[in-house]
Amino acid sequence: MEVQPLTALAAVLALELPPGQPPSTMTFSRDQADALAALVAEDLRALLPRIGEARLALAGALFDPVELLRPGFPVWATLEELSRRVPRGHLENVVAFGSHEGHMPAQALVPEAEHAGGALRLLPLSVLAPQDLAETLAGQMEMELVGRGEAGARTADWLMRTLGVPLEHARYFTRNDLLALTCVQYEHVNLAPLWTLLEAAMLTPYRSESTLSARGLPLRYADGSVYAGSPAAWLARQSGDDPARAHAFAGLVFELRQHEALLRAHRLPLALEEGEAAEGWLLETLAEPDPALALPTLVAHEAPGLGTVAVTAAQIRPDGQPRVLAHGYPLAPPALGPLVAVLAARHGIEPALHALGRVALDARGLSAPVQVRH
Repeated sequence: MEVQPLTALAAVLALELPPGQPPSTMTFSRDQADALAALVAEDLRALLPRIGEARLALAGALFDPVELLRPGFPVWATLEELSRRVPRGHLENVVAFGSHEGHMPAQALVPEAEHAGGALRLLPLSVLAPQDLAETLAGQMEMELVGRGEAGARTADWLMRTLGVPLEHARYFTRNDLLALTCVQYEHVNLAPLWTLLEAAMLTPYRSESTLSARGLPLRYADGSVYAGSPAAWLARQSGDDPARAHAFAGLVFELRQHEALLRAHRLPLALEEGEAAEGWLLETLAEPDPALALPTLVAHEAPGLGTVAVTAAQIRPDGQPRVLAHGYPLAPPALGPLVAVLAARHGIEPALHALGRVALDARGLSAPVQVRH
């Protein structure tokens, strides 16, 4: 009899912890993972009677949502790959992967320390079944888990004793449920356009998707990256007096910083449609240096509470007006130094910034006044 290939259905056990009370561990040992998997299987059998015909796989580690919701879903992909290697029928078709001597069986199953502070921790699950059974279970999981998926009392008690913290909630969700919940959270903080691109990267990575940020900056997903339109061009389209335009530009950079941090957490790089990007900064070049003019100067545009929001490289023309060469945008705290170093090396000057104490503007947008302070 031909063995049918197994289809994987992704889910999580979501644990909501009290604020400021981190769990004692982010990973479970092999024995602990086995014990927890048996309890999870008992919970799911009460909700999904036919799940006993499938293989249930559990990763004994607690993740932040951003670690699971990444292109290719690498944590689930690793869990599925490991579970497929186990012979069918092994351990009554319930398999768990925990740590041995402090090490998880794959790097993708190791939670990242930088995301360990969140109150919502997710334990990945995968249900593997032949296609016909998988279709039945998928429908049942989408209907039953979101409505009745509270973890059983024995499971919750085991988790509280093992993690050393009380639980506000412990319940099961499908991956689709998790995507929907995260979408609502991002919409609540005015990041719905960014979620549109993240969702495209995860669910339809072969298709491009375009949108506008909340402040009207063009954004596009394509080929594994998110591309932003020119901040300088966006600024040139803004109306109002200089203080209003400067305030709007500072708000745009703040928005870009939010986007860059979230995209980095989801492992999706941010680039410019026309320009350069590296970790934490964007750079758009407008002109090459004029050898007949003095060497360029680097000036820092600053905004209250945000520090340096842009760095402009410019030469001074004989009439005293600036000839702008490039604008760089530091989006992460450690990125300003590397951005300045790149601009300095490119123009053969010292990596010295002249602080303006404000966002300098002219009729076309960002400018570089002749008089600057060191």
